[in-house]
Amino acid sequence: MDAAEVEFLAEKELVTIIPNFSLDKIYLIGGDLGPFNPGLPVEVPLWLAINLKQRQKCRLIPPEWMGVEKLEKIRDHERKEETFTPMPSPYYMELTKLLLNHASDNIPKADEIRTLIKDVWDTRIAKLRVSADSFVSQQEAHAKLDNLTLMEINTSGAFLTQALNHMYKLRTNLQPSEGIQSQDF
Repeated sequence: MDAAEVEFLAEKELVTIIPNFSLDKIYLIGGDLGPFNPGLPVEVPLWLAINLKQRQKCRLIPPEWMGVEKLEKIRDHERKEETFTPMPSPYYMELTKLLLNHASDNIPKADEIRTLIKDVWDTRIAKLRVSADSFVSQQEAHAKLDNLTLMEINTSGAFLTQALNHMYKLRTNLQPSEGIQSQDF
């Protein structure tokens, strides 16, 4: 799975918008949405919220966790803990990127939020690298990846898979085969 596919999955997450148009409930394969009334908040998938925002049909309300104070707490907690801490959304990075790219005018302190999310991401990726290094150097057979998001796994998954394949090949080549007998002169 690549980053675009993870972003596609993230676009199904529900966000709150305040529409500036009226429309009855719409019936989609993924579920019913609406009704849409001017000034009344309604939850819609991110893909629809972005589409409506681009057509200037709504105002996006950032998720409650997307505030500077909450993100500072998340960042500080992540830095203090040795293990990965639960994130407010399984798609925190993708949601932030999409919302800031398409609706930064609706998000207070957007630049600070962008910096805080980047700090959290960098901290978590650094932890992941240290964990992977420890995993490889100790020649472990399995790892526990609690509280990692799909994008974080996707970021390091290809590298880690290739490294483990190379390690396996090296180990199998170094071990003497049982069926081969040494020649005695």
